[in-house]
Amino acid sequence: MGYKVAVVGATGNVGREMLQTLWERRFPVSEVVALASTRSIGRQVSFGEQNTLKVAALENFDFRGTDIALFSPGSAVSAEYAPKAAKDGAIVIDNTSKFRMDPDVPLIVPEVNPEAVAGYTRRGIIANPNCSTIQMVVALKPLHDRYRIRRVVVATYQSTSGAGKAAMDELFTQTRAIFVNDPVERTIFTKQIAFNCIPHIDIFMDDGSTKEEWKMSVETRKILDPKIKVQATCVRVPVFIGHSEAVNIECEEPIDPEEARELLREAPGVVVIDNRADEGYATQVEVAGEDAVYVSRIRSDPTVDNGLSLWVVGDNLRKGAALNAVQIAELLDRQYLAKAA
Repeated sequence: MGYKVAVVGATGNVGREMLQTLWERRFPVSEVVALASTRSIGRQVSFGEQNTLKVAALENFDFRGTDIALFSPGSAVSAEYAPKAAKDGAIVIDNTSKFRMDPDVPLIVPEVNPEAVAGYTRRGIIANPNCSTIQMVVALKPLHDRYRIRRVVVATYQSTSGAGKAAMDELFTQTRAIFVNDPVERTIFTKQIAFNCIPHIDIFMDDGSTKEEWKMSVETRKILDPKIKVQATCVRVPVFIGHSEAVNIECEEPIDPEEARELLREAPGVVVIDNRADEGYATQVEVAGEDAVYVSRIRSDPTVDNGLSLWVVGDNLRKGAALNAVQIAELLDRQYLAKAA
């Protein structure tokens, strides 16, 4: 059985990755439609090695007859069109932040809370979590099941691709300007991103946190456990693709680092690279284009009871966005849609 799938925001970084992931994983499609704003009408995007799709306008698209709609167009666009698509019968998997904390919309990471996908029937919408949240909870899930995590302190090192293609271009342009002694101009970031780190992602909130930090806290509780306390510091770094995180956890039960390492090795979607030697850990450059969440630097934290520190790295465009969305579609196929056919 094949499904009619619409990809909304098909010309963006994540939309293109969604199309590539659908092809690579051989998701059962009968038709794929690439949608974007009217500015992109007629542009072509790749679907597989030799196939191209002509982009159609989202504004004029009739979602009736569409089985699944993968959305990644920005929150304002999703707010307007995702409910319309769901009303017309499509199951929407939305990659924006618009619906994540809606109590009637499940927030899903298939390796962590697949059972929650059943809630899609309430509104016809499933939310894809924040990219940094996804890779962190994939790593935390087996540890939480065994040791019951009380508190998480995380510092993220997030690539420019998380802010879109224009942000990646700004890193490239600024880097080139520095090398040729041209003026460094910025339009996307609040400060120079080339050769710099910016502890500011999304808007500031009243308590001094940024919205990105707030997202990691509330999304982790919705996905993993409402009792977990999360303190995040989110930093944009001069990397094109891939997010990394220094994660420290405090648990209810004593943690054996060797046991934790084995639990992570056996966990779905996790690859452990943890050799206490030069090059014995994963970095953003190595994981770009990879599906797994990579965990390194697993060690006890002697400053708190039942503490553990670890280094978590993932491709934010794949597992942090496109792959997770396609995995949700696969979950729907296995558990609901194929059975209803």
